[in-house]
Amino acid sequence: MARKKHGPPHEEAEGEAWLLPYSDLMTLLLALFMALFGMASMDKGKAAAVGASFGRAFGILPGGGNSIFYGLGPAIVATNGGESAEDAGNGAYFAENEALTAVQRNLENYIKENHIETQINTAMTEEGLMIRIKEQALFPSGSAELVAESQRLGPVVAGLLAAIPENVIISGHTDNVPINTEQYPSNWELSSARAMNFMRYLLSVNSNLNPARFSAIGFAEYRPAATNDTEEGRARNRRVEILIARNFKLAEGTLVAK
Repeated sequence: MARKKHGPPHEEAEGEAWLLPYSDLMTLLLALFMALFGMASMDKGKAAAVGASFGRAFGILPGGGNSIFYGLGPAIVATNGGESAEDAGNGAYFAENEALTAVQRNLENYIKENHIETQINTAMTEEGLMIRIKEQALFPSGSAELVAESQRLGPVVAGLLAAIPENVIISGHTDNVPINTEQYPSNWELSSARAMNFMRYLLSVNSNLNPARFSAIGFAEYRPAATNDTEEGRARNRRVEILIARNFKLAEGTLVAK
């Protein structure tokens, strides 16, 4: 029986042998770049989960520093109970913000009930809760002696401040009209005396206030809230501001103690 002759090995098959591992490598690289792109845009919790998943896939224990994914994505510092430090910090920020909002809401209710919207207003800022009181509600023109109206408003403000632990900065402001009296040689002295007198009054009407939380400063005409070119603007500039300063702030999604 004649033997069937076999020809030389199929050279094309031998030349294609490298395609399989090459295609596997390309697939893994594609998956890697997709994961990195996703980690750049996802939140921190998901990024940590993806990193941990890749670590397990490559047989790397959690916390190991030899992984090719070590240090990629947002860092998460765990606290007791598995809560991240950022989550715990954000909780403190939002709790403080809620307390300040409650103070603002209570004061706004008092303002509306007593129809004094033209004399006092509030604003929540990055620095904290700002309370602005116009000159006419506290002082006579060119004086730092408190008027009778302040005796009704002061105890309300003091009571709200006693309910929270934040520091309080009281600042006096004037318009740019010069003053030159024996008691107040310039607007510096007038604005400082107004801030100091109102602070002392708040402390005197509520024994629960800790004086260590309070400070007073005068800015004269140099931090105007409006233009000094009109009487309306000058009236807005003659004011006392009460800043309830935040203890925490958020910086790019991360809590920072102030």
